[in-house]
Amino acid sequence: MTHELHPKLLVSDAEAAIDFYTEALDATLTLRVADEQGVVNHAEIAVGAATLALAQSVAEWGWHDPESLGGSPVLITVNVPDPDATADRMVRLGAELVIPVENRPYGKRQGRVKDPFGHLWVISGDLR
Repeated sequence: MTHELHPKLLVSDAEAAIDFYTEALDATLTLRVADEQGVVNHAEIAVGAATLALAQSVAEWGWHDPESLGGSPVLITVNVPDPDATADRMVRLGAELVIPVENRPYGKRQGRVKDPFGHLWVISGDLR
């Protein structure tokens, strides 16, 4: 068995999040599980070779999204071929640009966005 890590993002609107992440990250929905009321309690999207899970926040279960907590203490880094295009697409789809994508002195081209659900993303790639 190989080791794998599948982070699960809790979001205020799972259906909107599936749409956002699949379009913004050029990802593919691979699994969607909803309860009898249609609430998505588990979904998986493939981002390249990685799997990202997400679910609707449910306060009664202790599942809180960043907006309900006043922000996220986590930075999610995604390495992409064109960080400028990915950040621009995320912003066009509703994310907020926090730090512009630029060449960094540590050898990466990076910027940061906050997605519409409060999660913070470092958009990273090779230097130009």
